[in-house]
Amino acid sequence: MSHLPSIISDLAVILISAGLVSLLFKRLKQPVVLGYIVAGILAGPSIASIPTVSETDSIRIWADIGVVFLLFALGLDFSFKKLMKVGGTAVVGAVTVVFGMMSVGYTTGLSLGWGHMNSLFLGGMLSMSSTTIIFKAFEDMELRNKRFAGVVFGILVVEDLFAVLLMVLLSTLAVSKHVEGMDMLDSVVKLGVFLLFSFVTGIYILPTFLRVAKRFLNDETLLIVSVGLCLGMVILATKSGFSSALGAFVMGSILAETIEAERIEHVVKPVKNLFGAIFFVSVGMLIEPELLWQYKLPILFITLAVILGQILFSGFGILLSGQPLKIAIQSGFALAQIGEFAFIIASLGLSLKVTDNFLYPIVVAVSVITTFLTPYMIRLSEPAYVYADKHMPKSWRRFFDRYSSGGSTIKQKSTWNKLLKALMRIVVMYSAVSVVLILLWLRFVAPLIIRSTQGIFGEIISLVLILLIISPLLRAIMMKKNHSEEFQELWQDSKYNRGSLVSLIVLRIILCIGIVMIPIIKLLNITFGLVVAIAAASILLFILSKRLKKHSIQIERHFFRNLTARQEEMERRSPIKQHFANHLLARDLHLADFEIRQASPSVGKTLKELNFRQKCGVNVVTIIRGEQRINIPGGDERLYPFDKLIVVGTDKELESFLQYTEERYRQNQSVLQKEEVKEVSMEQFVISAGSKLIGLSIRQSGIRDNAACLVIGIERGISSVMNPSPDTILEEGDIVWIVGERDKMVKLSEGEIVGS
Repeated sequence: MSHLPSIISDLAVILISAGLVSLLFKRLKQPVVLGYIVAGILAGPSIASIPTVSETDSIRIWADIGVVFLLFALGLDFSFKKLMKVGGTAVVGAVTVVFGMMSVGYTTGLSLGWGHMNSLFLGGMLSMSSTTIIFKAFEDMELRNKRFAGVVFGILVVEDLFAVLLMVLLSTLAVSKHVEGMDMLDSVVKLGVFLLFSFVTGIYILPTFLRVAKRFLNDETLLIVSVGLCLGMVILATKSGFSSALGAFVMGSILAETIEAERIEHVVKPVKNLFGAIFFVSVGMLIEPELLWQYKLPILFITLAVILGQILFSGFGILLSGQPLKIAIQSGFALAQIGEFAFIIASLGLSLKVTDNFLYPIVVAVSVITTFLTPYMIRLSEPAYVYADKHMPKSWRRFFDRYSSGGSTIKQKSTWNKLLKALMRIVVMYSAVSVVLILLWLRFVAPLIIRSTQGIFGEIISLVLILLIISPLLRAIMMKKNHSEEFQELWQDSKYNRGSLVSLIVLRIILCIGIVMIPIIKLLNITFGLVVAIAAASILLFILSKRLKKHSIQIERHFFRNLTARQEEMERRSPIKQHFANHLLARDLHLADFEIRQASPSVGKTLKELNFRQKCGVNVVTIIRGEQRINIPGGDERLYPFDKLIVVGTDKELESFLQYTEERYRQNQSVLQKEEVKEVSMEQFVISAGSKLIGLSIRQSGIRDNAACLVIGIERGISSVMNPSPDTILEEGDIVWIVGERDKMVKLSEGEIVGS
C-alpha cells in the first residue's frame, strides 16, 4: 500500500474545511476571511473529534508562502507613485492613526501586565486597518464611488508603507531586545536605501524587459515570470537582512508601475487566493478556544480600544487635514477594524520568539469581532454624523466649516519649493543607487578582478570600471535642474537668490566627491589628500564630458519613460482627465462609472427617453463603447449592452441614480422571470392540397417575417434542397423542414400565418 505524504493529507484537510466553511459564510453574507479562520479552528489540533492537520510545522511553510503572495498582491495595488499622489489628507490621517493606535496598544498591553515586548507588538498589530476587509465591504455596499471612500483608500495606501517599515523596526527591536536610537536609525536608513535601490533599478529594467517580451507573454508565461520575479526579490531581501514579506511587497510595487500591472494582478489572483486561504486557515489553527474564553475580558477591552481608538484618531487626523466633519466620521467608522497585517505582525512575534503564545489568538479574536462589525460600523456612520451635527455647539460647527473650507483652497507652490523638491528627489534617488552599486561592486565584483590580475592593476581596473558605471548618475546629481525654468527664474528674479543657488550646486558636487571617495579608499592604499584629489579630478571630468552628458540624459529619459508608461496608458484610455476630476471634487461633485447590463431595461432607449438628469439629478458626461468614446452625448444617443456611462453628480445624486437603475433592473428581471420560456425546435410539415402556401415563394409565404420561422430544407420527390433560396416556389407535396417556436410552427402548418 502506497504511503501518502502528510503534507498532502494536511493540505487536503485545510482546503476541504476552508471550502465548506467559506461556502457557509458566503450564504450568511459574512466575510470569507472569517470563514477561513473558523475553518482553521476546526482543522487545528484544538478540535479532536474530527480529522485535523497532523503536522502544523509543514503548514507553517504553506502559510509563509501565503504571506508572500498576500504582500505581493498588496504591492501590486500599492505602487510608490500612488503613495506620492494620495495627498495631505491621507498622510496626516495615516500618521495620526498609526502613532495614536500604537500608543493605545502599548498602553493597553502594559495596563494588562503583558510586559514591554508584548505591548509593543500589540501596538503594531492595532495600528493597521484591514485593506482586504474594507475593499470587500465597500464593494458589497456599493460605496466605492463615495467621497469618503477615496479618503479611506488613500489612508490605507500610506498605512501599507508604515506596516512594511513597522515590520523592519519590530524585527530590529526583537533581535536587540532593547531600544537603541542609533540601531533604529540604522535600520530605517538601510530600509530606505534598499527600497530606493530596488525601486530605481527595477523601474529602469523591468518595464523594458516586459515591453520587449510582451509578444511571448501569454497568461501562463506571465504568471511564471511574475512569480519568479517575486520570489527572486524575496531571496534578495532576505540576503540583505530583511523579511521575505518585504521583498514580495517591493516587487509587487515595482510591477505596479508597468503597463502589464493589471494583467499580472489578474493572473496572480488565483494563486494569491489559494495561498492566502491557507495562511488565514493557519491563523485559525493556532487558536485555542479555551484560551479565548480565559482571556475574554482582555479581548473585549482591546476590541473596544480598537473601535473607539480608530474612530477617534482617524476622525481627528482627517479633520486636521481640512476635510469636513461628515467625511471624518464616515472614514473613522470605516477604518474601525484590524486585519491581515495584524496576523503578519503576530506571526513575526511568534517566529522571533519575543511574544507570548496567548497574544496571537487574542489579536485574531479581536480581528474577527471587528471584521464582523465593519459593515454595521459603516452603516452607523451616517446616523452618528447626524447626531453629532445636531448636538454640536454652533461655535464648533462654524469653526469646522471655516477650517474645512480653508483647508480645501488651492495653494500656489513657490518656485523654491518646486526646485528643492525636484532636487531632493534626484539627489536622494541617484545617491542611494550609486552607493548600493559601489557596495555590491566592492563585495562581489572587485575581489574577482583583483584575484585575476597581478599587482595594483586589479585595484585600478576595478576603480575605473565602477566609476564609469556610476558616472552618469553622479553627473545627474550635480548638473540636473541647473538650467531648468525654476532655476533660471530664481536667478533672474533676485541677486540674493544667486548665492543660495550656487551653494546648492557646490553642495551636490561635494556630495559626489564623497561618494567617489568610497571606492578609492577601499581599493587604493594612498593618503587622504591624494584620495580627495583623485575624487575631485574624476568629478571635474564627469562635469566636462559631453559624451557623459548625453549618456546621462538618455538614462534619465529611459527611467522616466518607464516610470510614466502605465500612467500615460491609463490617461490615454481614461475618458476623463485627472485635472478635470480634481476640479469637480473641489465643488463636491464626483465622477462614477456604471455599466449597462445585457438585460437592462435601458438597452435600446435614448438618453432623452431615460431622462436621468430630471429623475436623478446626474449628467452623462461620456459613453464608452468598446474603443469608442462619445463625449457629452446628445439626447438621441441610444444605449447598448456593455456601454459604460461616466456620470457626474453629488454623493446623494449618484446614490439616487444607482438606486433608480437597480430598481428598474430588478423590475425588468421580475417580468422576464414570469414570462414563459419558449424553446426553438426543428419540425417538418407537408404542403397538402388546398394549402394557401402553394405557388408562393418562401419570401411571399411570410414564414420568416410573420411566423418568425426559418426554412432550412425542402424535400421534393427524390430530391432535397438545403438552405433554399427565398425565391424558391413552394409546391403541393413538398416536405418543408423549419426551425422556430412550436406554437408558431403549428399555426404555419395549418395555414393561419400566410402572406407577406
